[in-house]
This record gives sequence, structure tokens and C-alpha cells, in this order.
Amino acid sequence: MTGGRGLDPTDRGSQWYDADAGPLVRPYAMTGGRTKPGPSGVRFDLIALVVVVDGAPGSAEESLLGPEHRSLLALCRAEPQSVAELAADADLPVGVVRVLLGDLLESGYVQISRPVSPAQLPDEKILKEVIDGLRAL
Repeated sequence: MTGGRGLDPTDRGSQWYDADAGPLVRPYAMTGGRTKPGPSGVRFDLIALVVVVDGAPGSAEESLLGPEHRSLLALCRAEPQSVAELAADADLPVGVVRVLLGDLLESGYVQISRPVSPAQLPDEKILKEVIDGLRAL
């Protein structure tokens, strides 16, 4: 194709080689082609909280991790983060973050606090009765 600027892959001055082209590492490269988090089949809900484990492996082992893994750990060290927050703050797709978190979970760096399932939440009727009781005080 020779119609317009950026359409000819042999054109070395093309827009595809400038700094605005975005990250050069594709998501499948960050995850090694994996699309699911680890062999354990853990499912990371968007609102699940990720916390760095106190006795996590040391900095020597952490230096063996990829830059994306270390970035997620740094974000979680400040305060617990949800999976959705991590994806937004790290500027990575949620699927990639889930795979990377699976690696960190299996290596013992993080713990996941899963959200409460709807079956475990109190019944709406009970909550209304509590509110009515508080108002009566």
C-alpha cells in the first residue's frame, strides 16, 4: 500500500515508529500467552482486594519478577487495591492483571480477599427492620 502516510510498513518514517505508538510489549507477551490465572483456576473478581503478604519472598526473589509484576506489588504495598483499581493504575487490561496476580498469588507475594457473595448478605427485610428499630430510638 502506498496510499497514505503510515500505511506502508516499509516507510521507516511512519507513525508506527514514533513515541506515540504506545507500549511495544503486547499483553500476550506479558503473560507468556496465558489467558487464565495459574493452574489453580483462581477467579479474580473486579472488586476482590489484593494485599501484599507480610512474610512475602524478599527483594532478591522479587528482582526476578517482571516489571509488570513489580508494578502491581508496588501499587498494593501502599494500600490494598481492587483488581479493577490495579488494572486502571497500572494501565493494563484486566485480563492481563488477573494472570499476573495469579502468578503473584502462587508465589506467595499477595493474598486475595474475595467479595462477600450475595447469598451471605443479610436479607433486605432484616435491614429494614434494623433501620426502623434505630429510628424508633
